[in-house]
Amino acid sequence: MQDIMNRVARLNRPRLLVRTAKAAAMDYKRERHLARLLPGKNVARHSEAILLLLELERDFDDRRRANGAGYSLADHLDVMIALVAEVRLFRSSQQERVALIPERPA
Repeated sequence: MQDIMNRVARLNRPRLLVRTAKAAAMDYKRERHLARLLPGKNVARHSEAILLLLELERDFDDRRRANGAGYSLADHLDVMIALVAEVRLFRSSQQERVALIPERPA
C-alpha cells in the first residue's frame, strides 16, 4: 500500500485545485460521490478507490495540460475531492488497524 501513497505524493497539481479539494473533502459522502464518479463499480476498499481515482484524475490532468476540449474544471475538482477524501479515509483505517494489533510481550 505504500506504492499508493507514493503515487499520491508525487502528484503535482495547481495549488488552488488541491487547496479547494482539501477544503471540500470535509463534505465527502463516499457512496454518493463514488457512484457518480465510478459508475457501475462497487468499490469496497479505499485502496481500490484511490487507484481508480488516480487513473481518472490523470485523464483530467492530461486534458487540462493540453488545453483540450472536453476539460471540465468542476469535474476535475470532483475527482480531486474524492481522491483527497479517500486518502484520508485510507490513512485513518490504516492507523486504526495498527492500533488494534496487540503488542507482543518482550
